[in-house]
Amino acid sequence: MPVLDTEKPDRRRAFVADTTALILFFTTTGVINERFIAGMSWDQVLHARMLGAALMVPVGRPYGVWRDYVMRRAQSTNRLSQLLWDSVALVSFQVPIYSAIIAVSGASGRGLWLGVLGATVMMLVLGRPYGAFLNRVRRLFGLPPGGTRPMSLNT
Repeated sequence: MPVLDTEKPDRRRAFVADTTALILFFTTTGVINERFIAGMSWDQVLHARMLGAALMVPVGRPYGVWRDYVMRRAQSTNRLSQLLWDSVALVSFQVPIYSAIIAVSGASGRGLWLGVLGATVMMLVLGRPYGAFLNRVRRLFGLPPGGTRPMSLNT
């Protein structure tokens, strides 16, 4: 009789959960940064958000795996450690992608630099709130929180 591994999460559910969380959270924050910090027009913001949503589909789960890997360094009982490592994970993975999105969408020169700087600051500040949001979305999908082996690709 085969034994079912109850520790192994459904990969499709993990993909959908991580991608849904990324799209919901960062579509909202992206609009704020692009329009009010980078000074992009509403047409440029719409283009950036559509491009961003299309790119979030293939990067949602890889970011979730990256975050889980980075969060293994955080001390589970230390909120400052969790805040630091969640922010490191988000900035190191998302800022380069975001920079390319707004550049392709029309930001240039000073606006591009302000957008990248604004995104970096936002992601430093939003690292832990997004990590907590991601864990809540994962819980809604019946998955364990990140930073532990069961959410890795190798399980």
